[in-house]
Amino acid sequence: MGTVTVGVSIAVPEPYGSMLQQQRAGFGDHAAHSIPTHITLLPPTEVEAADRPVIEGHLASVAAAGQPFPLKLSGTDTFRPLSPVVFVRLTEGAASCAGLQERVRAPEGPLARELNFPYHPHVTIAHGIDEAAMDRAQEELADFEAAWLITGFALYEQGVDDGVWRLIREFRFPGRPPLPSVPQQGMSRPAAPAP
Repeated sequence: MGTVTVGVSIAVPEPYGSMLQQQRAGFGDHAAHSIPTHITLLPPTEVEAADRPVIEGHLASVAAAGQPFPLKLSGTDTFRPLSPVVFVRLTEGAASCAGLQERVRAPEGPLARELNFPYHPHVTIAHGIDEAAMDRAQEELADFEAAWLITGFALYEQGVDDGVWRLIREFRFPGRPPLPSVPQQGMSRPAAPAP
C-alpha cells in the first residue's frame, strides 16, 4: 500500500478558522488553501498506509483518556529568524496541548517521533512569504482574540497529488456532546505541502 503523510491537530472552529485562513491567503501564503486552520499536535509524519487502523486505535485511546479544556488565542508572535513563521499565540490551553501532543507521540505508540523544534502550540497565519508580508500579518492580527472549549482533535492525511490536507477521522474526549464538523476551510485549491 505504500506510505502516506499524516498529521494530528486541533481544528480552529468557525467563524475563526475561515477568517484566519482568508487572512493567511490575503498575506500571500498560498498554503492557506490546503491547510485547515489548526493547532498542531503531530506535524507531517510519513507512515505506512497499512498502519492506519493501529494509528486510529492509538488516537482513540489518547482521546478516551483526555478531557475537555479551555483554549484562548490572543495576539501574534513570530519564530523569525529561526523559522519564517508568524502565528497567533495561545494564552490559555498551551500546557494541555503540550500534554496531549506528548501522548500522541508516545514512545511506545505508532506515531513516536522526535520533533525538529521544541513543541510550541500556535496557529500559523503566515509561513515562508516575504518579510514585508510577514510583518503585515503580525501587525494586522495583533488584536485578534478567540476562545473555545477543546473537546477533541482530528487525524488528517495529505493528498499525494495536490498537497491538500483532508480530514480522516475525529477523536472526541469522553462525556461531551459531538464536535461540530471539523473545519475543512477552502480545501478546493491545491497548494504547496504543509510546512
